Amino acid sequence: MSLQSVRDYFARHAPDIDIIELETSTATVALAAAAHGVEPGRIAKTLAFRLTEERTILLVARGDARIDNKKFKAAFSKGRMLPAEEVQALTGHPVGGVCPFGLATPLPVYVDVSLQDFDEVLPAAGDVHTAVRISPAHLTELVNGQWVDCCQAQTEDA
Repeated sequence: MSLQSVRDYFARHAPDIDIIELETSTATVALAAAAHGVEPGRIAKTLAFRLTEERTILLVARGDARIDNKKFKAAFSKGRMLPAEEVQALTGHPVGGVCPFGLATPLPVYVDVSLQDFDEVLPAAGDVHTAVRISPAHLTELVNGQWVDCCQAQTEDA
């Protein structure tokens, strides 16, 4: 059902974007990067955070980025990552296939500026064997996302 909701989303909002379906798992950044033959940073991972009891958001960031707690707090005050079961219940997508497209529950989407390092990124497409190729700007526009800076710079020691 999750992959179908993403198919339906693209059929309505971006019929020019093809969903890439692979035989091999792309459920982690490392697996996805290897499967697509790209550096891990080009994998656009989607993370879910609960900011308050009433507010949950999605954050899309480059695959090799880590959350910078100080920047995250400056942008959102506070938050905690959701456990896998809650992520799947809210998004309709399994962990490893979570993306900001075709969501079961409308959620605000934030896109980390770290993705601007690339002309094209590969977010998942609702399943652990899928992805799409898209520019960070088009991704942000397509999901009505907002740019945010809450990941560590890639030049810093992680």
